[in-house]
Amino acid sequence: QVQLVESGGGLVQAGGSLRLSCAASGLTFSRHVMGWFRQAPGKEREFVATISWSGSSTRYADSVKGRFTISRDNTKHTVYLQMNSLKPEDTAVYYCAASKLPVVIATVRDYDYWGQGTQVTVSS
Repeated sequence: QVQLVESGGGLVQAGGSLRLSCAASGLTFSRHVMGWFRQAPGKEREFVATISWSGSSTRYADSVKGRFTISRDNTKHTVYLQMNSLKPEDTAVYYCAASKLPVVIATVRDYDYWGQGTQVTVSS
């Protein structure tokens, strides 16, 4: 049974930083593209960042480029999202996801497994 468990969310002031973690189990972690998505109240789930199997390739949403960094540790079966210079508009539930496809992808429908999410709230 595949499990993705996010942690690290919380309340932070604008300009602050948070580091999200996602621990994976029940899948061949090093053969899954990993992604982070987020969903704000009343909005659709949107792409944030994705990383290839080895970590050599990444892709970001324009809204977070230069502020967020995705990384992974295949020995720990964990993917991370370092979020700096946070803004109130970054407030959302953040979800970790895993895809069986061999390329970095940004679409919700291409991800096979999802975590339960972790709340990030940025106050102004």
